[in-house]
Amino acid sequence: MTEDRTLSTSRTLPYTPKEIYGAFASACLLAAWWGPEGFTNTFEIFEFKTEGRWKFVMHGPDGKDYLNESIFKELVNEAKVVIHHACPPHFTLTVELMPVSNGTHLTWNQVFDDAQTAQAVKQRAGPANEQNIDRLTQVLSKAASAD
Repeated sequence: MTEDRTLSTSRTLPYTPKEIYGAFASACLLAAWWGPEGFTNTFEIFEFKTEGRWKFVMHGPDGKDYLNESIFKELVNEAKVVIHHACPPHFTLTVELMPVSNGTHLTWNQVFDDAQTAQAVKQRAGPANEQNIDRLTQVLSKAASAD
């Protein structure tokens, strides 16, 4: 049963699946929006391919650095991104993109290895996931206005 290990959110964004997928595929764009509000990123390794590594440091607004390492487990062009977070807290994030008349319906499912970890991080990870999508929207809005 994964319900007790899963944090989920979904939203319809006024961008195409190609634009959203591109915000994952571009290290420059991803670094600009990944993480909660106030965080910045420094990428050390970014191999956007199946089984590719993604190693980076998230710099928190509190001045702390958070080391992260992930593996891209599945990449379906303009449709799906699956990322396994290979350091604590361990989880697999599945982002699915479904075209709809007014843009793209994005689903964001973060499945932790165990229910105890999911419950421990739920209070901060739930709002952080929403902020992540907010930041994605802001980056795509800026990119669209620059065109």
